[in-house]
Formats: sequence, structure tokens, C-alpha cells
Amino acid sequence: MEIALIAHDKKKDDMVRFVTAYQHIFENHHLYATGTTGKRITEATGMNVHRFQSGPYGGDQQIGALIAKNLLDIVIFFRDPLTAQPHEPDVTALMRLCDVYSVPLATNMGTAEVLIRGLEKGDISWRTITRGEVE
Repeated sequence: MEIALIAHDKKKDDMVRFVTAYQHIFENHHLYATGTTGKRITEATGMNVHRFQSGPYGGDQQIGALIAKNLLDIVIFFRDPLTAQPHEPDVTALMRLCDVYSVPLATNMGTAEVLIRGLEKGDISWRTITRGEVE
């Protein structure tokens, strides 16, 4: 599966802890992330993460482009709802694309855990059919 990982600044520590806790699941999949989030995950876990630009510099849009091409299966985006984001329109567009292309999206740790546990059990394998692949 192709998984995108994004975290606002105040949520980056949470993302690193989350990926570290579920590294045994994540290491079996292809990971993509915005710049600093990807760097922090790689430093903490040693896993290979394809890094895009930082979110405010277009990273959200780069991930959105993969969604629009139906090339991502899961997006985990730890958002900070208490801090104004200068690139909020990009965030909204990314979430909209997840809805348009039926890409599962978790915006907090609780939902992300349910999603990752579902991935571990094979509950997300329907995405391979959506992309025209056979697992």
C-alpha cells in the first residue's frame, strides 16, 4: 500500500511516536511524507520515506497530485486544529481529494490507529481493486 504521512508542526512528535509504535506495519508499505515530517520519521525509524516539499511550500499539493492520480491508498494527516495554518486552502483541497477518490483519511491519532489496525488485518485491500491492481 501507498501511505502518505503529514503532520502540522505541533503534531510532528505525535506522528513520530505513532509511526514508531506501528513500525512493524508501516515497514511493509511505501511511505510518502511532507518534508520535515518525513525527515523526522526517517531519523527515528530508519525507514525509507519518499519526501516531498514542506507543506506550506507545496508538499500538501504534491501529495494531492498523487491522490488525484489515484496513486495513494491511505493518508494520515495529524492536523493541529488550534493553530491557524497559512496554507489552510491546501489542507482543505487535500482532504477534498481524499473524499473524491475514496482515499481513507485519518486526521487524528485515534482514527489513524483504527485505520492502521485495519490495514494490518487486510481491510484496506479493496484499494488495490480501485487502482486496478491485483494483490
